[in-house]
Amino acid sequence: MVDNLWILISALLVFIMHLGFSTLEVGLTRQKNTINVLFKNMFIISAGLITYALIGFNTMYPGDSFNNILSIGGPIGFVDASKNLTHAYADYTYYSDFLFQAMFAATGATIVSGAVAERVKLSSFLLFATLLVGLAYPIAGAWKWGGGFLDDMGFYDFAGSSVVHAFGGFAALACAWLLGPRADKYTNGKINTLSGHSMPLVAIGVFLLWFGWYGFNGGSVLSADPAAVSLVFVTTSLSAACGILSAMFISWFMNKKPDYIITANGALAGLVGITAGADVVSIWAACVIGLISGILLVFGSNLIERILKIDDPVGAITVHGICGIWGTVAVGIFSAEHSVLTQLIGTTIISVFAFTFSLLVFGAIKKTLGIRINGKLEQQGLDLLEHGYEAYPDFKTSS
Repeated sequence: MVDNLWILISALLVFIMHLGFSTLEVGLTRQKNTINVLFKNMFIISAGLITYALIGFNTMYPGDSFNNILSIGGPIGFVDASKNLTHAYADYTYYSDFLFQAMFAATGATIVSGAVAERVKLSSFLLFATLLVGLAYPIAGAWKWGGGFLDDMGFYDFAGSSVVHAFGGFAALACAWLLGPRADKYTNGKINTLSGHSMPLVAIGVFLLWFGWYGFNGGSVLSADPAAVSLVFVTTSLSAACGILSAMFISWFMNKKPDYIITANGALAGLVGITAGADVVSIWAACVIGLISGILLVFGSNLIERILKIDDPVGAITVHGICGIWGTVAVGIFSAEHSVLTQLIGTTIISVFAFTFSLLVFGAIKKTLGIRINGKLEQQGLDLLEHGYEAYPDFKTSS
């Protein structure tokens, strides 16, 4: 059936986004940490699939017995997928539903990976990522998508500006704050630019993420309805394009030179911003959402780096956290069916939950196992320290 095929294709597009996250994070960090970045991202998608099958899917979608706040589920069942169809609004199978939602599940932890890159202790991060994607994400997701109390109050989040992106962004904020900046980021009152080692990989990452976002948003229609899917494709595309342009021009004006990294992240800011309302806002509202997302990216990045002194190598906190909140609230502004206040309450609850969970869990790991690589060893790079070999053995390792 066409609906089922579209859901599976969308799941594959979202899967490709994890390659996009990997290449983006690799490009924005230094070459001595490349293997470490790739290792984390490979683990996250694997742990995400397994934990979502064991506990996450049925926790996030608990069914009629849900008390609207918490219902820990068990493993996915063995069913006859050919007979288990959701005829209420689309025809797709139980397994298609699981796979599509599972691809979303690992994204929150992937967002955190970029914010803590280049100085986090590998084993500690892997433990935290497993708990984040296995427990925290499905619990918060159930409040909206599982028919919980946020859904009951009228909160709307089409594809996850809050449920996925603000959740991941504020988890990243807590972890980056607890971890502290890279050893040479702030010295003698000066902010040092620690340039990423591959802008071509950044470009590949951004375009892969943009490509995958058509499955992220388009698949969230949960059917292959031509009108709905095509509208979502257009609003998604326009918001991303406007995010690029506003971030580009504002950063160019402020810095007197065009900044490629800010421009590239502008696309992601626009994509995050439109994700909550891609199906309910007009195409021109999508342009405004993207433009404001790009503006928030520039000023939010300055706030995080220069005022709060939080080191986020890839800009994940601003792109996903700040722009995720904006996109969610924008639904209330640009859609007559939804309330700004309800949207603000919903996104705040999800963001505070993600921040608090991460602060407590990552803080507990910090007290017991430790979360930070020793400063002197950090200078050598995590590839040699944690993995014993380099990603580019024929090239001199950058500092």
